[in-house]
Amino acid sequence: MTRKRLFDLVRIVVALLVLVAVVVAVWRNWTDVSAHLSEVPGGVLAGAFVLALLAPVFSQLGWRVLLADLGTRLPLPAGASVFFVGQLGKYLPGSVWSVVAQADMGSRLGVPRRRMGVVGLLSILLSVITGAIVGIPAVPLLVARSGEVTSLWWFAPAVVLLLLLWPRLLNWGIATLLRLLRRDPLEHSLTAPAIALTSMWFVLAWLSAGLSILALAHAMAPGTPVRDLLVTSICGFALASAIGMFSVFVPAGVGVRDGVLALLLGALMPFSAAIAVVVVSRFFTVVADVVVAAVGWGWARSHHLLGSRA
Repeated sequence: MTRKRLFDLVRIVVALLVLVAVVVAVWRNWTDVSAHLSEVPGGVLAGAFVLALLAPVFSQLGWRVLLADLGTRLPLPAGASVFFVGQLGKYLPGSVWSVVAQADMGSRLGVPRRRMGVVGLLSILLSVITGAIVGIPAVPLLVARSGEVTSLWWFAPAVVLLLLLWPRLLNWGIATLLRLLRRDPLEHSLTAPAIALTSMWFVLAWLSAGLSILALAHAMAPGTPVRDLLVTSICGFALASAIGMFSVFVPAGVGVRDGVLALLLGALMPFSAAIAVVVVSRFFTVVADVVVAAVGWGWARSHHLLGSRA
């Protein structure tokens, strides 16, 4: 067995173990979880799903800005098909399948594979940085297990992360990394407007997903102060997702993101309610990814971006 196959096998085993742990946690708390789910009005569920659906749309718009800045302006339908269908690759064990899929589909539109691949990796990088920035206020909540942020020193890392978005520093870091990997440099440096606009779209994606969590959490724990839920839901979700992105062994951060988010919410509400929020949120995220991918797949299939019909 080659090293690559062994590594892939380890990823699959770890992903299965995490999935089993999540299923067991839900099963043990299912009586209380189902009771909390039954308390959520249908309108709240619908609104939370719409907010979850907007998150990948905002992410795609940020990805499209990066692609345009590096020299390719794809029409919105074409860009959406490449991004949304390719994004399903994140549910496979590994870290770069979504980038590989996007590069393959983009090549059928005349976009150089290397450019599409670089944009995919850059979008992941900027998504992690913006997610970490949005998630900074939730760090003391995770460490202290309390609903109060007692020290402004916790916000110091946000300044460092913001510096990473400074165009000169970001471009220097990208150039250095490509050089270490013995890859060709970017065709030109990323511009400040592109970095700012991409970051804005990614922050909107984090806010949209976090507001979806907030709607669910408030419905399942109506007695919890909205101010505390606001920080925990929006910032906590961004922090949990950013941590999940570093979990390269687990596809789409399954289990990792959910566990961190459950810990954060569990400080403000019954743990069964926190589990209910996490379960519904993960379900909405998967369904939203499938819905937007299905729309993109239909357009891509009609334009032969997925290979021959045979």
